Amino acid sequence: MAFDGSVWRVRSGGEAVGEILIDDMDFPWLSGRFTPGPAFGSVRELFARELALADRDDDWELWEEAYEEIRRRVSLSSPDGPVPEFLLHIEGDRAWFRWSDEPFDED
Repeated sequence: MAFDGSVWRVRSGGEAVGEILIDDMDFPWLSGRFTPGPAFGSVRELFARELALADRDDDWELWEEAYEEIRRRVSLSSPDGPVPEFLLHIEGDRAWFRWSDEPFDED
Protein backbone atom coordinates (compact mmCIF):
# COMPACT_ATOMS: atom_id res chain seq x y z
CA MET A 1 0.00 0.00 0.00
CA ALA A 2 1.38 3.41 -0.95
CA PHE A 3 0.85 5.81 1.94
CA ASP A 4 1.70 9.29 0.65
CA GLY A 5 -1.50 11.01 -0.43
CA SER A 6 -3.74 8.30 0.97
CA VAL A 7 -6.74 9.21 3.12
CA TRP A 8 -7.37 7.46 6.42
CA ARG A 9 -10.70 7.86 8.21
CA VAL A 10 -11.47 8.21 11.91
CA ARG A 11 -15.00 7.33 13.06
CA SER A 12 -16.96 7.21 16.26
CA GLY A 13 -19.72 4.67 15.88
CA GLY A 14 -21.32 5.52 12.56
CA GLU A 15 -20.20 9.15 12.57
CA ALA A 16 -17.18 10.74 10.88
CA VAL A 17 -14.64 12.14 13.35
CA GLY A 18 -12.38 13.22 10.50
CA GLU A 19 -9.97 12.34 7.73
CA ILE A 20 -6.19 12.25 7.65
CA LEU A 21 -4.45 13.02 4.35
CA ILE A 22 -1.02 11.40 4.68
CA ASP A 23 1.85 13.71 3.79
CA ASP A 24 4.73 12.42 5.93
CA MET A 25 6.10 9.02 6.92
CA ASP A 26 8.68 8.18 9.57
CA PHE A 27 8.33 4.43 9.99
CA PRO A 28 6.42 3.20 11.91
CA TRP A 29 4.56 6.54 12.11
CA LEU A 30 2.36 8.09 9.45
CA SER A 31 1.22 11.70 9.73
CA GLY A 32 -0.89 14.11 7.82
CA ARG A 33 -3.36 16.93 7.63
CA PHE A 34 -6.42 16.30 9.79
CA THR A 35 -9.78 17.54 8.58
CA PRO A 36 -12.39 17.28 11.33
CA GLY A 37 -15.77 15.74 10.67
CA PRO A 38 -19.12 16.26 12.38
CA ALA A 39 -18.30 13.98 15.35
CA PHE A 40 -14.90 15.49 16.18
CA GLY A 41 -16.39 17.77 18.83
CA SER A 42 -17.48 14.73 20.84
CA VAL A 43 -13.88 13.41 21.11
CA ARG A 44 -11.75 16.57 20.83
CA GLU A 45 -11.15 16.79 24.59
CA LEU A 46 -10.13 13.12 24.78
CA PHE A 47 -7.30 13.74 22.31
CA ALA A 48 -6.25 16.94 24.09
CA ARG A 49 -6.13 15.15 27.44
CA GLU A 50 -4.20 12.20 26.03
CA LEU A 51 -1.50 14.48 24.59
CA ALA A 52 -1.27 16.53 27.79
CA LEU A 53 -0.75 13.36 29.81
CA ALA A 54 1.84 12.03 27.34
CA ASP A 55 3.79 15.30 27.65
CA ARG A 56 3.91 14.97 31.44
CA ASP A 57 5.96 11.76 31.39
CA ASP A 58 5.17 11.06 35.03
CA ASP A 59 2.05 8.91 35.16
CA TRP A 60 1.71 6.46 32.29
CA GLU A 61 -1.21 4.73 33.99
CA LEU A 62 -3.28 7.91 33.61
CA TRP A 63 -2.20 8.17 29.98
CA GLU A 64 -3.19 4.53 29.36
CA GLU A 65 -6.63 5.15 30.87
CA ALA A 66 -7.09 8.24 28.68
CA TYR A 67 -5.98 6.38 25.58
CA GLU A 68 -8.24 3.42 26.33
CA GLU A 69 -11.19 5.83 26.27
CA ILE A 70 -10.09 6.99 22.80
CA ARG A 71 -9.87 3.35 21.67
CA ARG A 72 -13.38 2.69 23.00
CA ARG A 73 -14.78 5.71 21.19
CA VAL A 74 -13.02 5.81 17.82
CA SER A 75 -11.93 3.53 15.01
CA LEU A 76 -9.33 4.05 12.29
CA SER A 77 -9.64 2.87 8.71
CA SER A 78 -6.99 2.76 6.03
CA PRO A 79 -7.94 3.10 2.36
CA ASP A 80 -8.23 -0.72 2.43
CA GLY A 81 -10.56 -0.86 5.44
CA PRO A 82 -10.55 -0.87 9.25
CA VAL A 83 -7.32 -1.54 11.13
CA PRO A 84 -7.56 -3.62 14.33
CA GLU A 85 -4.89 -1.75 16.32
CA PHE A 86 -3.58 1.81 16.28
CA LEU A 87 -2.08 4.58 18.35
CA LEU A 88 -3.52 7.89 17.14
CA HIS A 89 -2.80 11.48 18.17
CA ILE A 90 -4.66 14.54 16.92
CA GLU A 91 -3.59 18.12 17.58
CA GLY A 92 -4.99 21.04 15.63
CA ASP A 93 -4.88 20.26 11.93
CA ARG A 94 -2.30 17.45 12.32
CA ALA A 95 -2.70 13.78 13.14
CA TRP A 96 -0.05 11.10 13.50
CA PHE A 97 -0.42 7.41 14.16
CA ARG A 98 1.02 3.94 13.95
CA TRP A 99 -1.08 0.91 13.20
CA SER A 100 -1.08 -2.86 12.89
CA ASP A 101 -2.99 -5.34 10.76
CA GLU A 102 -2.99 -7.69 13.74
CA PRO A 103 -4.32 -7.11 17.27
CA PHE A 104 -1.61 -6.26 19.81
CA ASP A 105 -0.77 -8.93 22.38
CA GLU A 106 -2.15 -8.03 25.78
CA ASP A 107 0.45 -10.20 27.57
